[in-house]
Amino acid sequence: MRLTHLADYAVVMMTAAARREPSARLSATELADETGVPLPTAQKLMQKLAAHGLLVGQRGSGGGYALARPVCEISLADIVEAVEGPIVLTMCADGVNHECALDQHCRVKPHMSVVGDAIRTSLSAVSLQELAR
Repeated sequence: MRLTHLADYAVVMMTAAARREPSARLSATELADETGVPLPTAQKLMQKLAAHGLLVGQRGSGGGYALARPVCEISLADIVEAVEGPIVLTMCADGVNHECALDQHCRVKPHMSVVGDAIRTSLSAVSLQELAR
C-alpha cells in the first residue's frame, strides 16, 4: 500500500499546521511556501480537509483556516481518509458491488475487511501531535 501524492501532501501540510499555535489562522499560500506543496494543490487539499472536519475556514480579513480539533485528536487515518476515502485494500472490501472474476470462488473476500480494519486501527494510533514532533 502506498499513499498517493495528495494524501502525502495532506499529511505534510497538516503536520506543518500542527506545529503552529492551536488557534493560528493558516493560509494555503503560507503552507504551500512552508511545505513546498504547489499552491493550487494546497488550496484544493485545504478545502477537502475542511469538508471532512479537520480544518475550519473563516472568511474575511483575518480569515483563513485553523485546525478543527486539538492535534492529539486528529489521526493519520483521519487525514488519509479525508483525501483518499475509506481505507480498504481491495475493491471488493469497500462495500460497493464490483465485478470480479473470482467472486463466486473467493474465500478471502469475507476476511478482507478485517485486514482493512487492522490497517485503519494502526493509522488511527498515530496522532497528528506525534507526527508534528
